[in-house]
Amino acid sequence: QVQLVESGGGLVQAGGSLRLSCAASGRTFSSYAMGWFRQAPGKDRECVAAISWSGRNTNYANSVKGRLTVSRDNAKNTVYLQMNSMKPEDTAAYYCAAGPTTTYDRPTYTYWGQGTQVTVSS
Repeated sequence: QVQLVESGGGLVQAGGSLRLSCAASGRTFSSYAMGWFRQAPGKDRECVAAISWSGRNTNYANSVKGRLTVSRDNAKNTVYLQMNSMKPEDTAAYYCAAGPTTTYDRPTYTYWGQGTQVTVSS
């Protein structure tokens, strides 16, 4: 069992930066791949970044490549999402999720956090 709690969301101006954190409880955190998803009002939840259990492999959605960076610290049971050069279209609720593989496929992920809101003003 893994419980996930996101933090770090807020209001930022276009071009600014935010770093989201996802703190996990449970001794098995380091065995899970982690994904960051986002969901804007009226839109489907989409995966923007994923990282393998070791941190060696990462995947990014085309819309965020070069601007978002996912990382993890297994000693701290935490995964991060650094967001730079932010755009109004990045506005969404952001969720972290734990699953068996590094994938964009939402149903693959087993555990989910409650989400944190990110709003980018123009």
